[in-house]
Amino acid sequence: MTQRALDSSGEQTPGSPRPAMIDAGAELDPVHPVELPPSGHPDAAGLTTAEVAERVARGEVNDVPVRSSRSVTEIVRANVFTRFNLIIGVLWVIMLFVAPIQDSLFGFVIVANTGIGIIQEWRAKKTLDSLAVIGEAKPTVRRDGVAAEISTHEIVLGDVVELGPGDKVVVDGTVAEADSLEIDESLLTGEADPVLKRPGDPVMSGSFVVAGGGAFTATKVGREAYAAQLAEEASRFTLVHSELRSGISTILKYVTWMMVPTAIGLIISQLVVKDNNFKDSVARTVGGIVPMIPEGLVLLTSVAFAIGVVRLGRKQCLVQELPAIEGLARVDVVCLDKTGTLTEGGMDITEVRPLNGSDEAYVHQVLRSLGSSDPRPNASLQAIIDAYPAGGEGGEKGWTVTDAMPFSSARKYSGAAFTETDGTPSAWLLGAPDVLLPDGDGTLTEIEHLNEQGLRVLLLARVRGELDAPGAADGAVPTALVVLEQRLRPDAGETLAYFAQQNVATKVISGDNAVSVGAVAGKLGLAGAENTLDARRMPTDPDEMATAMEENAVFGRVTPQQKRDMVAALQSRGHTVAMTGDGVNDVLALKDADIGVSMGSGSEATRAVAQIVLLNNSFATLPSVVAEGRRVIGNITRVATLFLTKTVYSVLLAILVVCFQVEYPFLPRHLTLLSTLTIGVPAFFLALAPNKERAQPHFVRRVMRYAIPSGVIAAAATFTTYLVARHHYSGPGALEAETSAATLTLFLVSMWVLAIIARPYTWWRIGLVAAMGLGFLIVLVVPWLQDFFALKLVGTTMPWGAVGIAVAAAALLEFSWRLVGRRFGA
Repeated sequence: MTQRALDSSGEQTPGSPRPAMIDAGAELDPVHPVELPPSGHPDAAGLTTAEVAERVARGEVNDVPVRSSRSVTEIVRANVFTRFNLIIGVLWVIMLFVAPIQDSLFGFVIVANTGIGIIQEWRAKKTLDSLAVIGEAKPTVRRDGVAAEISTHEIVLGDVVELGPGDKVVVDGTVAEADSLEIDESLLTGEADPVLKRPGDPVMSGSFVVAGGGAFTATKVGREAYAAQLAEEASRFTLVHSELRSGISTILKYVTWMMVPTAIGLIISQLVVKDNNFKDSVARTVGGIVPMIPEGLVLLTSVAFAIGVVRLGRKQCLVQELPAIEGLARVDVVCLDKTGTLTEGGMDITEVRPLNGSDEAYVHQVLRSLGSSDPRPNASLQAIIDAYPAGGEGGEKGWTVTDAMPFSSARKYSGAAFTETDGTPSAWLLGAPDVLLPDGDGTLTEIEHLNEQGLRVLLLARVRGELDAPGAADGAVPTALVVLEQRLRPDAGETLAYFAQQNVATKVISGDNAVSVGAVAGKLGLAGAENTLDARRMPTDPDEMATAMEENAVFGRVTPQQKRDMVAALQSRGHTVAMTGDGVNDVLALKDADIGVSMGSGSEATRAVAQIVLLNNSFATLPSVVAEGRRVIGNITRVATLFLTKTVYSVLLAILVVCFQVEYPFLPRHLTLLSTLTIGVPAFFLALAPNKERAQPHFVRRVMRYAIPSGVIAAAATFTTYLVARHHYSGPGALEAETSAATLTLFLVSMWVLAIIARPYTWWRIGLVAAMGLGFLIVLVVPWLQDFFALKLVGTTMPWGAVGIAVAAAALLEFSWRLVGRRFGA
């Protein structure tokens, strides 16, 4: 039997790396082979290389593709074949036949936009795929009598796969060996209690090991395993509701409904009622339809997400689901696991205090035996091994391991039984003192003082009877205190300060002693670190638990189920919760949190359910992740207002044209120019700008509150100028002069909308707005550009009248935006 280690925190960390294997039929790495111990099981040595090759030839391989992103074909299809691209494509082809090339510019813009979208998402795909390979689970498989890591897709039918704490079951199988093997199947069955597995019991892909170890034989691989399909669906947490995506879909649906009848009315008006020149009528009809489509909004959303993935990828952050970037923008509570997040994995023993007159040398021998009995030590036990290595003082007096009790997050201790050198049997527990000692024990006061210094304390206790006897822990005799010092992450303090500045509440949830955790958090400057609560005294009522969560910042002795309940309690109060973790005891909470964040060195199970994996294991990466999320959602909300303002004024202008029975004032070239200068170019820069403001809910409502009044004001001002110009100008060229005056008003009003959205101003935002204004001015003064865009201001009275109307509209815009801001909040 082999002992499975624990520490008093309940934070179980993965074991040391195992040797690698190149492919399913390749020779095992000769430098790092792991010889298997003798076993009575007939398949203990696993398959031979020849048997693996035979199964590969028969197609009995676990070939279910696990992609981290869409394929290139899917990316192209998603960006090219959209309903709006279809509409614009048809209109573009028509314009190529009936109008000059400058009236077809909008088509080239769409081609460029689509190309940009494809390239950016392809870059994001490459980043995701490369990171997914780094973070891929590598199960250990026995072949030719040795064990080595291989990729999941290289497993074949009949392979013997080893399991240890934190390992994910990657294919269906039957248990071949079990050493107190406990498997959590909650992601498949919903049952939270771990299931004790014995040889012959089935295991399902998607479940994971919480305690003990063993091996299983693969019985179903690839697409034949129905459980594997379920597990793949369950293994990635998907945002049930992506407000940004659903909001944009809702907007596009409404736009389609508005666009169809309006376009039909416009076509009839321009072609039948006015009986104009056919080609000119077609051009002006298309000029009215094209700007109704917010085609760039979908593009910019895709580009913002894709660039976010690439930026985070450069920081060794794997985003397993794109909506996770959006979710991060809405996070207002971060629940942190102490071990591996605030502290580094390693620890050092500062002191061993014998209790009840125990012999110090004997205590050292017990610790040495406990350390040498575990092939996969965690941080606490590794510190003991480093302090008391096998072969040290007294090392020749080796003890024989006769039984083991693996770590359980619910128990918070482990144990092992030995036969000592003189034949005397003994059994020991190592774990949390306040769990193993009865309330009121005098030793607890001594431990409390150590915890207040931020030290971790383990209790070594001797079991009076058998290790697995009922109530063995209750009668255990305290033998020694093992005092450990944790290594704080040097960047953790800055990260906690960042969250405080961004109004994100931080909750430290740990299996360790609450006072000790609070002391560590206090050293790092966590606000409210003195407000600690032992989770054993946590109320079970969800509402009372939510109150306790909001009033305290540090929680100790938390069980895995409690972590899950605490996340749910915070969510019940309307909080958006991010949860970090790396151990199997964090899986349930990671799964239920709005955003699950796993460390790259964490267990396979935590990496599978997390939406974001920090491959560099650095807690300091989180601020960058949160900032990227806020940048994406905040900026898309801004630029969506620009696009929807254009849609609103385009629809209203078309309706006004139909009602007043006049020519549509613009050709496609005019609106292409306006869209490029007031929306397209500035929106691209604004969508990628820094934005630290936490995103607000109700995306569609917030955007339309500003877009509708802005669009109404822009349409009213533009049409007013157009009607005035129709009375002002007469004779040949009157329509071109009227169009130029209306274009000037619409440009100035649209520029004011851009100027409002660009706030708060920075040097580059001011420069951006000024550059767009300069671009339009150049068109107005350069003769060949005047001809190209059919823009020429005639006289001085009407152009200045157009400016005056635009100034009045700008004042109305300021008033309406401030009114909306005061009434509904910014």
